[in-house]
Amino acid sequence: MERREFLGLASKAALVGGAVAITGCNTGGGATATPAAAGNGQEAAAAVANDSSLPTVEWQMATSWPQALDTIYGGAVTVAERVAAMTGGKFKITPRTAGELAPGLQVLDVVSQGAVPIGHTASYYYVGKSNVMAFGTSLPFGLNAQQQNAWLYQGGGLDLLQPFYKDKFNVIQFPAGNTGAQMGGWWKKEINSLDDLKGRKMRIPGLGGKVMDKLGVTVQVLPGGEIFQALQTGAIDGAEWVGPYDDLKLSFNKAAKYYYFPGWWEPGPTLEIQVNLDEWNKLPQEYQEILKTAAYEANMTMLATYDAKNIAALQELIDGGTELRRYPEDVMSAAQDAAFELFNEYAAADPDFKSIFEQWSKFRDGIFQWNSLNEGGFTQFAYSQFDW
Repeated sequence: MERREFLGLASKAALVGGAVAITGCNTGGGATATPAAAGNGQEAAAAVANDSSLPTVEWQMATSWPQALDTIYGGAVTVAERVAAMTGGKFKITPRTAGELAPGLQVLDVVSQGAVPIGHTASYYYVGKSNVMAFGTSLPFGLNAQQQNAWLYQGGGLDLLQPFYKDKFNVIQFPAGNTGAQMGGWWKKEINSLDDLKGRKMRIPGLGGKVMDKLGVTVQVLPGGEIFQALQTGAIDGAEWVGPYDDLKLSFNKAAKYYYFPGWWEPGPTLEIQVNLDEWNKLPQEYQEILKTAAYEANMTMLATYDAKNIAALQELIDGGTELRRYPEDVMSAAQDAAFELFNEYAAADPDFKSIFEQWSKFRDGIFQWNSLNEGGFTQFAYSQFDW
């Protein structure tokens, strides 16, 4: 099979396991997901492996995660494994844990500089560079995982974000994981009212952290591997990470008793691969298509894995003495008001934020209306038996 024949396959199919492909994405362009047949994926992989004109490429991947967090770090592993499988080992990516190639919160920096060709991280870690970076992960009171995928893949999200990444960071990014709606974090002492937040110290990144700051919380941003010690020693009073499965692995329940919900700041947070644009442009188009497809699989697989594993983990936490608490109504209302005040402030000051926020808001309004009917109507009835 010649390379031009492969390109037709790669734009239509690419998973050896055979489920999904990414099409319609050039350098800096958007990505659209379409189904693909397993046979096409296997044939495409064989074509790459047998094409002597395709180069051998070896990349190191910086990540923001400790290896112990097998699900979130697993997003990077999935990308690497699928790329290797689909190229017959010709394109090899080796994930590295936080701190090996770069500190966990500096992945974008090393990729942008070209020191590392690819990273796996959360874009909202970098809102200090631009508040636009929150859109790639999650905005407070924003989109859940299903809605976030709809916006990114079909609602114009990637079409807006990729040119921004290109111009500001010399990077192209693709969704490569989602944790689903997160929990509201751990507190050593109960939160019974909005006043109880004032003066508390909490680990929380992104725009959620900026909202908490407006509510009187002293905000800190720490990588996952440093949270437990800070919580245990009292350096912080509260912390959020992801949800039961990861939080149990990190032993937060041994440092704090009260486990809050909902995680209003991250209703559907996306993780992503970030690729240095110069390195991306060196790749044959076949490898670009394969990398996009591997990222898509990681995006789908991580969400399914968290949803499945959080069930038993939550029960283990409860059985071990963890006390679930719902954030009080005044906290939720004040947080929502503060969030949209911030969004409007950023939009007034930053044309890039404004243009994306206006499109995102319109999409949010529409999909909230639709999902309140179809998803919400079902949820209201089916989940009414659970009284949290």
